Formats: sequence, C-alpha cells, structure tokens
Amino acid sequence: MIQSMTGYGKCVVEYKGKKIHAEVKSLNSKALDITARIAPIYREKEMEMRQIMQQKLERGKVDFVLWIEKEESTVASPINIELVRSYKQQVEQMQQALGLPAPEDWYCTLLRMPDVFTHSDVEELSDEEWTEARRAVEGAVDELVAFRKQEGQALAQKFQEKIDNIAALLASIEPYEKERVEKIRQRIVDALEQNIGVDYDKNRLEQEMIYYIEKLDISEEKQRLTNHLRYFIETMQDGHGQGKKLGFIAQEMGREINTTGSKSNQAEMQNIVVKMKDELEQIKEQVLNVM
Repeated sequence: MIQSMTGYGKCVVEYKGKKIHAEVKSLNSKALDITARIAPIYREKEMEMRQIMQQKLERGKVDFVLWIEKEESTVASPINIELVRSYKQQVEQMQQALGLPAPEDWYCTLLRMPDVFTHSDVEELSDEEWTEARRAVEGAVDELVAFRKQEGQALAQKFQEKIDNIAALLASIEPYEKERVEKIRQRIVDALEQNIGVDYDKNRLEQEMIYYIEKLDISEEKQRLTNHLRYFIETMQDGHGQGKKLGFIAQEMGREINTTGSKSNQAEMQNIVVKMKDELEQIKEQVLNVM
C-alpha cells in the first residue's frame, strides 16, 4: 500500500540520569532533504543518524532533532575547589603585601571569582550511551514510518473514491453522446432547409455528417481514460515508492478529460467534464504527498 510523505515520530530513552529525546517530522518533497539539530555530544554520529533516515524514509523534507533533558541533580554546575583554594591564597598574599584587612565574607568574595563554577559542557560519548541514543533515533524514525503508512491508507481510500467518481461520471456521458449525433444532424438539416432553402444531395450530406461526427467522436478518449483509471489503482496497490508514477498517470488522465471536453459540443457533456476535472484536481493535490 502507498505511504504518505507527511508524518511525525518521537522516542525518549533514559540513560544515567538523563532523557534522550529524538523527534522527526516530514513533509512532501521531490527528494530526501534532511535538516538535523543534534546535541553537541552526539554530533560525531550525525552521518550514522542520516544513514538511518536515508534507508527508512527515502523521500520527504525531514526535520530531525536530538536533545538531552537532564535531571535537576545533574544540572547544577560543580564548584572548582582547587581554583577557589588558589584564589584564597592569592587574596591572602595580596592582604599581607598591601596591609589590607581580611574579607568579612570569604564565601561571597571567593564565589564571585571567575570560573569558580565548572561548566562541563565537553563530554565524551561512550559506546553504551550511543547505543541508547541510536535506539531513540531508530524508535522515532520507525514511529514516523508507521504514521506514514496510516496516512497512506487514508490517501488510498480517498484516491479510490475519486477514481470511482470519475468512472461514474464517464459512464454518465454515454446517453448524451448518442443524443448528440442526432441533434447535430438535425441542426445541419434544418439550417440547409430553412435558412439556405436549397436542395441538397442527401447521400453527400450523410458522408459529410459521418466525417464531421468522427472528428467529434470520443470513444478513444473514453477507452484511454478507463485504462488510466484502472492503471492508477493497480499502481497504487503495488506499494510505496509509486508517488511520481501516480503523478504521471494523473497527468495522462487530465489530457483525456480535456480532449473529451473540447469534443463535447454539448452543455450537458461539458458539465460532466467539469465535474471530472474537479475530481482529478483533488487527486493531483494529494498525489504530491505520496511516497
């Protein structure tokens, strides 16, 4: 069954006091276009993450985010005790050298010194942590694929409905098509007898009528459109990866519908053609979302 290019997936994995969040969403695109925002510790694995998405997503404009949520106990920056000790020694030396009084509040003085609080932004990625992070990435991508399949089923149902509507409209043309031939013939005969008022060769008239009506005949267009409708459904059932092909078939359907409209030469038939065009436009809009 076909898949949609639109979808969303999320996965959260816990590892040693922090939560690894992976989120991925996609929209329709002619090719695979990945935008990634990755926490610094995992950036060295960006290519591997992109390969996972390339293998499973194939097409679409993909927005991927991998970030970390730390527990409150792990968020606080530690105090650099060795640096504080060095600051205290320097202040005492300055106090003795310049004859200054000792600070009234050592804590306040020392904690205001530069770099007293150690920021451990630079972390090394262990194999164990990467295994968990990779699990989060794969989980989010798998959830996105599942979402795409669900959306694909909804699209397939809508396509089937629209194809059935076009087929029904095409069948409704037939009665008007038969009436049209007699109306065209009678209109020409009336014009010759009433407006021109001359005698005419009825055999020659019949020959000219046959030639004229053949130019307005839509049998071939009807047959080709019927074949395109059937081929669209068959292609849709072949599975995902048929989006571009379905788009080409829809274009061919439009060509036959347009030709039918140009040959209609009757208000009722032209109204039916307009309805078929409306159904086809809805198919074309949704085909853009198909993998």
